[in-house]
Amino acid sequence: MEMIRTLTQLVNSLRSRGIRRRVAVVCPNDPHTEYVIMRSLREELAEYLLVTDSDHLHIAQRLHAASPDFTRVYEAGSMDEAAALAVSLVRRGEADILMKGLINTDNLLRAVLKKEVGLLPVGNVLSHISVAQIPLYHKLLFFSDAAVIPRPSLEQYRAMIRNDVEICRKLGHNEPRVALIHCSEKVNEKFPHTLSYVALKEEASQGLFGSVFMDGPMDAKTACDSHSGEIKGLTSPVVGNADLMIFPNLESGNTFYKTLSLFGDANMAGMLTGTIAPVVVPSRSDSGNSKFYSLALACMASTQND
Repeated sequence: MEMIRTLTQLVNSLRSRGIRRRVAVVCPNDPHTEYVIMRSLREELAEYLLVTDSDHLHIAQRLHAASPDFTRVYEAGSMDEAAALAVSLVRRGEADILMKGLINTDNLLRAVLKKEVGLLPVGNVLSHISVAQIPLYHKLLFFSDAAVIPRPSLEQYRAMIRNDVEICRKLGHNEPRVALIHCSEKVNEKFPHTLSYVALKEEASQGLFGSVFMDGPMDAKTACDSHSGEIKGLTSPVVGNADLMIFPNLESGNTFYKTLSLFGDANMAGMLTGTIAPVVVPSRSDSGNSKFYSLALACMASTQND
């Protein structure tokens, strides 16, 4: 598969497959969610199971009337009941993707994480992957974790990287280049994540993550700017050419996400990983474009059996 370098190319690649993914969207009651639904219907990317509470049933019915062949409406008594119903539709195989509409993320995640009836298998690690199309970078940049894990343990790093490189490969990165991010290139026991990085690199060299290039610790500039690496005397397939950046904690990952979107004029996408199906949980402040591209990313991530 040719490497996908832009989010528009991602959408075009999905359209060329001619397969509509089935999306259970919880409470499609806000303008941005309506925008994503209507745009993805026009782009022929998805069909929708519109799961809503009784108070907002009229909005789902209006969306259904606009595209009756590719939407179905499910009514629940409350938003929490709508979340539980949408999760059950995914578990039963009636939907390929779960998407958040106008419901609090905490409420949706309670349904996603509920033991025995949720979407996270026992032993799996829930994490989040972001993808940025940055005007000054030559390809899409993936990074984790900007939303879920406060300070990853070694086990959580392993799971996060496995999830992330699988998605990178779905977008044509046959040998993902993984940068382990820190404020410098030095391993220091005062920063325990740098010790985890040493272990992760050793495991990568033994094939734990498949065919990847992994290096670090390194700062974000070195990961994405070859000139910075040259100045520091660093030589690595990752330096200046990272596909995936792994951040040491949620604060740094989230700050990077918000900085790129606000000051970097980047188009963003993101989704949860580790679940039995992709879960799209956009931030309230994300643009309509960002939410649409997040849905497109989830559509690509859900194509493993096609």
